Amino acid sequence: MMKKRTLAAALLALALCSPAAFAAPEQSGAPQILWQAAGTLSPAQGQTENIGVAGMIAGTNHGYIIAGGGANFPHGGPATGGAKVTYADVYVMKANEKGLTETDHQVLPFPAAYGASVTTESGVYYIGGSPDKAAAKKITRFTCDKQGTLHYEEAGTLPFAFQNGIAAHKGTTLYLGLGKQDGQLSRKFYAYDLTTGKITPLADFPGEAREQSVAEMLGNTLCVFSGGSSMAYTDGYGYDLTTHIWHKLANVAVKGQGISLLGARAIRLNDEEMLVIGGFNKEIYDDAVAHLSTLKGDDLAAYKTAYFGKESTDFHWNRQVLVYNARHDAWRSAGEIPFAAPCGEGLVKLGDKLISLNGEIKPGVRSNRIYEGFIRKE
Repeated sequence: MMKKRTLAAALLALALCSPAAFAAPEQSGAPQILWQAAGTLSPAQGQTENIGVAGMIAGTNHGYIIAGGGANFPHGGPATGGAKVTYADVYVMKANEKGLTETDHQVLPFPAAYGASVTTESGVYYIGGSPDKAAAKKITRFTCDKQGTLHYEEAGTLPFAFQNGIAAHKGTTLYLGLGKQDGQLSRKFYAYDLTTGKITPLADFPGEAREQSVAEMLGNTLCVFSGGSSMAYTDGYGYDLTTHIWHKLANVAVKGQGISLLGARAIRLNDEEMLVIGGFNKEIYDDAVAHLSTLKGDDLAAYKTAYFGKESTDFHWNRQVLVYNARHDAWRSAGEIPFAAPCGEGLVKLGDKLISLNGEIKPGVRSNRIYEGFIRKE
């Protein structure tokens, strides 16, 4: 059923003149981004309010934003044993001078979260990412018509369940890998031909098996960075589509300081550059994994209470907007976001705008906010 609702009904006052809203880029040529809040999504089916999700479907088609799915903890987070809920709601939104307007809201036949989203000229492909066993292997294509009505169809099936991996495309081929494949962390990569349905194994990823990495196709190179397993990584590797060989890329670092992009989201700016928002703090993440996996009984309970009870700012997630340039194999900062650092948010580029939707702002806690970033070049 179609719904029309102005997301900017509760639009916050613009903060474009505030120092917190824009930090000057570190390097000449970095995109300048001015941010404003753009409201919230309407409630999911059966809910009275939208409390935000992480692990969203996100992409664009015909000038519209397609976003939805995701998961949250509506009845208490990990500290209290609250169950995670995954949603099947998908929204279509139109950007205008007043913010974002919902043009459609539909409910999928399966819940969707933590898959990989790839925007192409023929639609948004969503790969895996579902607690439903059959849907966890599906590739779904989302499109919308000129009126902003959502359409979706099954576009393929993988021979394994896929979660928290990465994907990008070149032509009619999807390149996907890492994450959990049939429930196990993997280094395996594949090429999936959307026209024939044929899946071809590629050379294994040269780093450790991991999930929640970021990746984009820059030129003929699939660039993959960070992610995590029992620790957060800051390394990078590129897969050359011509030679079919992996090679080392620059570690994620700015001014010599390594930065974890575990849980972050990336978008392609052009054929040479990708932009990334978010990322768990490596030291805090590594320490938490070590304690949560070794403590027992009362000690574990006490640690959970203290850890999950921290303020979002105490987790020191990455707030820098980072840009990777493939030609120079180098990272730079384009300032900081003026809102809580999100991980697992929906991140899309629409013209000269970035749209950041929801995301986790500390372990177990989501934001329901949507933000628009207006890109300006020096």
